[in-house]
Amino acid sequence: MSLRINATVPDFEAQTSQGNIQFHDWIGDSWAILFSHPKDFTPVCTTEFGAVAKLDAEWKKRDTKVIGVSVDGVEEHQGWIKDIETYSGSDVGFPIIADEALKVSKLFDMLPAEAYLPDGRTPADSATVRSVFIIGPDKQLKLSMTYPMNVGRNFSEILRALDALQTAGEHNVATPADWTVGEDVIIPTSVSNDDAKAKFGEFEAPLPYLRTAKQPR
Repeated sequence: MSLRINATVPDFEAQTSQGNIQFHDWIGDSWAILFSHPKDFTPVCTTEFGAVAKLDAEWKKRDTKVIGVSVDGVEEHQGWIKDIETYSGSDVGFPIIADEALKVSKLFDMLPAEAYLPDGRTPADSATVRSVFIIGPDKQLKLSMTYPMNVGRNFSEILRALDALQTAGEHNVATPADWTVGEDVIIPTSVSNDDAKAKFGEFEAPLPYLRTAKQPR
């Protein structure tokens, strides 16, 4: 069964480019983003890991740890990190999990249970290992998305989604399509008009079931 929203994500021990970790302990009280790719030294993923490295200050601002996962080993990761840093001009300050036995990929339902890596494999053999998981401090899955190999992930959107998740969770609101920080939020239908006015002050109701208010601070 696939990992569902609000389910507790699997805990695991793994070797990474920055040493051994126990995943839940590594997350601690922070938010976390686990993002995967099918193979080191591949072009699209090099651009993606560079994009994540460039956003280091933004992740820290949101108390969020990022960690990559690949089915290659630590030695390959160390060599590939040099390429990522050359391409992006940014230090890769986050760890990359060495998932050579496919343990993490299977725990997070990125590969079928019977999957294995043949000798002389290509990225196509682990093509489905191309996912993003946003995890809360409670170790529960808040959002997941999976991309094909030929489409680079939009980490500006992942950052936007993280902002929305943190805002919604902190203030018990929802966010509309294309929402960004500072824009109006949606008042949940479970909140009465009287309670909404007490909490948010003035609000607009373009539809009886759609009420918007200024983002709480």
